[in-house]
Amino acid sequence: MNVIIIDYGAGNIQSIQFAFQRLGINAKLSNSIEEILSADKVIFPGVGEASQAMQMLKKSKLDLIIPTLKQDVLGICLGMQLLCKHTEEGNTKGLGVFDVDVKRFSSAVKVPHMGWNTIQNLQSGLLKNIPEESYMYSVHSYYASIGKQTIARSQYDLEFSAALQSDNFYGVQFHPEKSSKDGAQLLQNFLNL
Repeated sequence: MNVIIIDYGAGNIQSIQFAFQRLGINAKLSNSIEEILSADKVIFPGVGEASQAMQMLKKSKLDLIIPTLKQDVLGICLGMQLLCKHTEEGNTKGLGVFDVDVKRFSSAVKVPHMGWNTIQNLQSGLLKNIPEESYMYSVHSYYASIGKQTIARSQYDLEFSAALQSDNFYGVQFHPEKSSKDGAQLLQNFLNL
């Protein structure tokens, strides 16, 4: 299976590559539009600041390509947030795949939200064989609101989207590559979709 991890300079890509290696898949890093278009599965990672990440996507024209992809796409952390309509981080317009906005956690809680947190209301093949209240590892200061495309929820300061789905696009706020056996199960589910 041809799995491409989009390499646009804002990703936690090595840990994702290792997670796929543990599943027997040699995921390839690429920013080539041709390779991304011909992949069986696409991973859209992201670590860092939203407006800078969006500038890097625009520089390589990936902002125009990603929303048109027809194969299964998994956005992870900032990758998921960039697939949303808008993020308060850097007042950044997103790619608009998910019809929700990304907002900053309030000052009532410690930011970033960092560590293990449970996920609930699991509603997609992406989350098959993952029990309700499973712990996933998160590091984020911004969250995606709850909307019609929410397929899992989590709670920190308030309830937010832990995962989203729109057609062939999936997004998770947590890091499956750092989330032990349930994270590995999610990546396997993504391969099986």
